[in-house]
This record gives sequence, C-alpha cells and structure tokens, in this order.
Amino acid sequence: MTLFAINILLAGVWAALSATFTFNALISGFLIGYGALWLAAPLFGESRIYFVRVVRIVQLILFFSYDLMMSSLRVAYSVLTPRDLSKPQILEMPLDAQSDLEILLVTNLISLTPGTLSLDVSEDRKTLYVHAMFAQDPDQVIRDLKSGMEHMVLRVFES
Repeated sequence: MTLFAINILLAGVWAALSATFTFNALISGFLIGYGALWLAAPLFGESRIYFVRVVRIVQLILFFSYDLMMSSLRVAYSVLTPRDLSKPQILEMPLDAQSDLEILLVTNLISLTPGTLSLDVSEDRKTLYVHAMFAQDPDQVIRDLKSGMEHMVLRVFES
C-alpha cells in the first residue's frame, strides 16, 4: 500500500474515532497521519518523496488560490471602471512540461484563472497558445506564467 493510501486510511480512522465525519476531522486526521508516517518512514524504508510532494501540492494550492484572487480582482476592477484596461492578445508560451498530466494541469490552471485562457497545445507539445486579457507586455505575461503556474506544477512532479 502506498503512503498516500495509508495516510487516507489514517484520516478515515481518525474521523471515525472522533465520531465526526466532517471535513475538518478528515483534514486533521490527514495531518496527524502525515506526521505519524513521517516519523515512521525509516521503518518502512520508504523514500521521503511522498512527504516532499505533499508539501509541494499544498504550495501549489496556495499559489493558485492567491493567483485566482488577484486576477479576479484585476478583472473585476477592469470591468467595473469606465476605463478599458485590457489589451487582449494570443500568446505563444514555450512549454517545459512534458508529460500529459503536467501539460493538463498547467493548461487547466491557466484556464481557471480569470483573464487567461489556454487555447491549444501545438502538435509537438512544445508550445501552449494562451489568450491573455491583460497583455500590455506579452513577454512579461509569458514569464509570469512560466515562473508561476508552470514552475509550481513542475515542482510537484519532480523527484
């Protein structure tokens, strides 16, 4: 059984023992199980990649939440003010992501962020076409997407 499955099982046991199957009970059970597995990892002979990956997934979620909030505010401000601040363009972003799952996550997270939309991936899977609502400086938008969203996704999958 993988460490993730064991961690989920421990979260379920914790929620059952606390007699509350709430989201908070499952999260606290997951965190307690995570800590217990981290302490017991040398006994299993497992590598620490699971523990690093969980931290990186949490970082990705926090980064995306912040980016979602800031871009929502920017789009709302542009829509609600009389001045048109947008300068829409279609950009070609070179991809460092190689696997299908990495590309899928990068494109979906970009599309979920207000003001940007993933349009297509080139045949050779090296270029992502993105529509950006605020592309006053297209090179800066590409740099921000690469150093932000794509970088965070790639960190989750590196070993």
